[in-house]
This record gives sequence, structure tokens and C-alpha cells, in this order.
Amino acid sequence: MVDLSTAMTAAQGERRQRTQGGDKEKKVRRTGRNLGIEAFDPVKHVQKEKADTASMWLVLGFSLTVTLLMRYVLMDSTDPENSKILYILPLTCIFLIPTLHRTVMPERFVEHYGGGTWFKSAFLHTFTFLALSFLLVNPPFGDIAAPELASKWTVVTDDGEDITYPHAMATSSSTLTWYTDGSPILAGEAWLLFGLMDNVNSDGAIVEVTREYQANETIREDNISYWTTNAERIANGTSLSNKSIPNLTPHGDLDQPFSVYLGSDLEEGTHEIVVRIIEQGDPWENKQVYRWNLIVTSESKV
Repeated sequence: MVDLSTAMTAAQGERRQRTQGGDKEKKVRRTGRNLGIEAFDPVKHVQKEKADTASMWLVLGFSLTVTLLMRYVLMDSTDPENSKILYILPLTCIFLIPTLHRTVMPERFVEHYGGGTWFKSAFLHTFTFLALSFLLVNPPFGDIAAPELASKWTVVTDDGEDITYPHAMATSSSTLTWYTDGSPILAGEAWLLFGLMDNVNSDGAIVEVTREYQANETIREDNISYWTTNAERIANGTSLSNKSIPNLTPHGDLDQPFSVYLGSDLEEGTHEIVVRIIEQGDPWENKQVYRWNLIVTSESKV
């Protein structure tokens, strides 16, 4: 007959053996070999890192070469209207990256390359090309943008004593309305005022202004002396709206002012003003066209 103390001791021993056996089984199941994880090989890891580094420099050099060819070879012979090819063609060079690696890289590096390598290389080539191309087509390496309107444009009247602005003072939109308060004409000399800004120099551009009224088109010449001579009067002009005088050249000396004589006593109706800007950029001839409407109405601004 077994007493209670002996039975409990035997049960505890059996439980301890079962627990230790279970822990060993769990430890065996958690090993990397049983889970299918490949053992870490330091030598192989170093070789893969070297292969990835070599791949990075190869793609960077490839992207730089493609960008330089695009900028200084392909771009010079491409019409601006077909400029999309300048980005599509270099980006399609992504498909050459695997072949380039297999051709240039040694066999000990090529064996480490796979789908992940081509995916990373494609992204690296894309963003490197975009960054370098943006750098090379802008000053000081290039200029593909024509001068733009610096701020707003306006048409003022000059009766020999005072310069008067329209009710809206100035606008950056395509339409400016002059209210003459019952008069069938816009009394006095009408002057178109605006400023141009450029990322290089706006004074190197050719600006042509035409005014069309009732199918009659006339070319209007820029008269910069009017702006310089009457700078104080322009800055202190008046308006029925009591609004502040607009700053048409907000960038100071970096903007080029233009004052164009449109005519005297303009008749009621719509006067279409076309401003054509041509600049010899690098490598293209940059063009910009603005079409503005000056509406002269005998109505009163409510």
C-alpha cells in the first residue's frame, strides 16, 4: 500500500519530466532550420551588399548619361511641340537596366540580382533622371520658359494732368472693364501698363502688342519713357473706387515695366489686346501669348 506522500512525490516527478520534455520539443520546433529559415552566412551577406552598392552606382551613372544625352543631344533637335518624347524615351530606358547589369557586372555580383534589384533600380533611375533634367533645363544651365506677367495689368487714362485708373484698378484675368459713367468714349489717352518677370532676364525678350477693335487691328509700340517719366503720377493715380494703387512690378528691378499707348478717346465696346512675347532661350525659342479684353462701357459701376 502506497501512502499519500509517496503518491504525490511520484506525481510531481512525472509532471516535471513531462514538462521538460515539452520544453525540449518546443525548442526544437522554434529553430530556424525546422522553420525553413536559411542560416545567416556573413560572407554571402557581404557579397550581396557589395553587389547592391555596385548596382546603385551603375544606375546613377546610367541615369546621368541618359539625362546628358537628352539635354544636349536630343533636346537641341526636338521641336518644343514634341517635347513629350524627351521624357518618354529616357524613362523607357528602364527596360535596359537588367541587360546592362548582366553585361557590365561580374558574375559574382550578377548572381545576387533579382526582381527586387530591378524594382529598386527602376525607381532610382526614374527619380534621378527627373531631378537631373529639372536641373539642366533651368538657369544657369538652360532656359525653356518665356517671360510671364509679373503681377497684374491695367489700362489707365491720362488727360495731361491726372492719371485715372479703372474701378477694378488692375486685374490678372483676361478682362478689364472701364465704366465711363454715361460717356460714349474713354476720354483721354489710354495706356496699357504691365510688368514682365523672367527667371533669367525679361529685358532680352521681344514684346509685340496689338489692339483690335471692330475688325481693325493696329500694332502698338512700347514706350518705356512714358513709365519712367510719369512714374510718380502712375504711383499717385486716382480712381472712383478709392482702392490702393496696384504694384505692377512687385519684384522691383527684376521686373521689366511696359507702357503701351493704345489710343485717345477709345470708343465704347470691346478692345482685344494681344501681347506676344518671344525670347531666345536655351536651347529653344520661348514664346508666350496673352489675350486681354478691354471693355469700355457707358454704364456706371453700382
